[in-house]
Amino acid sequence: MYLRYFNLKSKPFAMNPDPAFLYASKQHSAALTMLEYAMESQASFCLLTGEIGSGKTTLIRRLIRMVGKNVTVGLISNTHGRFRSIHPWALSALGIVDDDESEIGQYETLNDFFIREYGQGRRTLLIFDEAQNLSVRILEELRLLSNVNSEKDVALQIMLVGQPELRRKLERPQLKQFAQRVAVDFHLNALTLSEAEAYVRHRLTVAGGSDAIFHRQAIEIIHERSGGIPRLMNQLCDLSLVYAFAEGHKQVAASLVVEVLQDQSRGRASEPVAPNVDTATNATAATIGTAGTTVATAPTGAAATVATTATAGTTATDETRDRGKVQPKKGQLPLNIGQPHPKKGRLPLNIGQPHPNKGEPQPKKRRSTSERSWFFFS
Repeated sequence: MYLRYFNLKSKPFAMNPDPAFLYASKQHSAALTMLEYAMESQASFCLLTGEIGSGKTTLIRRLIRMVGKNVTVGLISNTHGRFRSIHPWALSALGIVDDDESEIGQYETLNDFFIREYGQGRRTLLIFDEAQNLSVRILEELRLLSNVNSEKDVALQIMLVGQPELRRKLERPQLKQFAQRVAVDFHLNALTLSEAEAYVRHRLTVAGGSDAIFHRQAIEIIHERSGGIPRLMNQLCDLSLVYAFAEGHKQVAASLVVEVLQDQSRGRASEPVAPNVDTATNATAATIGTAGTTVATAPTGAAATVATTATAGTTATDETRDRGKVQPKKGQLPLNIGQPHPKKGRLPLNIGQPHPNKGEPQPKKRRSTSERSWFFFS
């Protein structure tokens, strides 16, 4: 929508973890260095944790691009607590087809694969994203799976990536042996204000645009509201660009970000609201950031008095008109066919309704000529 308007080649704040947009902050650079060290030092287990949206998956995908041909990588990203066994998931991640569905058979197939790869000069790396979902039993399966490694030869390396709950889970007494095998671990914190500013400008530059699209004060507000979490920053930055495009601004100012946040709190930015058309006298309209959406404000002063009086009059008229009507039963539609007020000379087609003049004095029945004569002479 806004790419051509801001001279961008791609969306700078897309939600998918694209390694091309990875910003090498001080801590992200340190995390990547630690992961590279774990690979080179042939660590059996390494651990990477961080808050939701802190950039863990982006780092992992960058690492996968960096590993050489001497490493066979299997990524398991859809982990959950209902795993009965880790073996079929590891086989699937490595592209191994095994007809044996027994746990022992699958375990032996995996071990044969690790040994065969190592014999050809390749190590196997299994990466478990969202590893905080793994149960204690599954983590113990991973420890047993790593027994394929000898003291000098490492055929299998396992990398656990997850939220801070994973670190707390590994502190449990039943996982003491597992925790002792973790050779490298790193925790990603939120971005500082200076890192957040550099992060926004870096992504704009990678997308082919100007790094001055966002005003510094706008970035300060985005950082404060998002807590320095990159994913949340991406959401606010993307919406701010949409608002700027809709309102014809070439730069995102702090006031525009405040407008986005206010609309988010009212549910407008994430879920569009149908325009509210108000035809009351002297009603004023305020246009919000989304293009073509107008919200009418209530009339004030004399206009409010006129509107209130008109409303009261209309209500009274409706009540008078509806008085005496037979109301439909609950769940039954009224059988009002035709107009509620038929024109003069037309019969009312209100099926199911009493005579419109019921309850009022009825006119005397017009007598025939013979009846009038009889009455006169009698």
